[in-house]
Amino acid sequence: MKCDDASERLHPYADGELDAITASEIERHLDSCEICSSSYNELKSLKGAIAGLYYRAPIGLGRRVMSTVSESASISAPDTAIRTHRWTSNAWRDVAIAASILLLLVASWLLIINRAQPGMDSVASEIIDNHIRSLMANHLMDVPSTDQHTVKPWFNGKVDFAPNVVDLSPDGFALVGGRLDYANGHPAAAMIYQRRQHYINLFEWPSSKPDEDRKDLSSRGYNLIYWRHAGMEYWAASDMNKNELSEFAADFFNASM
Repeated sequence: MKCDDASERLHPYADGELDAITASEIERHLDSCEICSSSYNELKSLKGAIAGLYYRAPIGLGRRVMSTVSESASISAPDTAIRTHRWTSNAWRDVAIAASILLLLVASWLLIINRAQPGMDSVASEIIDNHIRSLMANHLMDVPSTDQHTVKPWFNGKVDFAPNVVDLSPDGFALVGGRLDYANGHPAAAMIYQRRQHYINLFEWPSSKPDEDRKDLSSRGYNLIYWRHAGMEYWAASDMNKNELSEFAADFFNASM
């Protein structure tokens, strides 16, 4: 990837909006290009500074508003026009400013929370997209092999963790290869298993969150199973039925213990 192409994609890359293949290309380019890497670091710093903006309402704003309301309620008829004008020109201006600031802060907070801690639904949707893309783009495997001792070492130097790779062929789920992917904002290892004509993408990446029992999900006609164990997060995606995918997840969990 050239610098011009990378520069055009830095903003969507920082926002996690790129597909897995393009994001992986951006990462490789940033590792080898000091100029683009510096631009990306500046972009992250700017986004962090914007996210940290805070505006405090003027001191005494609440007191002035309540005072103006009280005055408006007690004024005599001849003074109504003058008092109303004072309300319009002063208090309403302050109220409008405060309301606008509050709405901006709430919207920014919701956006930051959504970016920083994506919900399970958004991760599930990304996992399904990656699963479909691997089948449509004929890029199911980077390392086609049924040998776990060939697949596991292939990831050395490509990810900063050691993925779990287990042979489940005795249980009817044949390991057929592995792939480097990108999910939930960072590189992920994808293990590919097959049962009859069905493929299973098992995505793995490190997690600092506590262990979590397996959860069954479904979306767009695909089934997913998600769990966390021993510092790793797992997502299994397939078009096979839920019971068989649950059986796969249980077999993998038991074999990796």
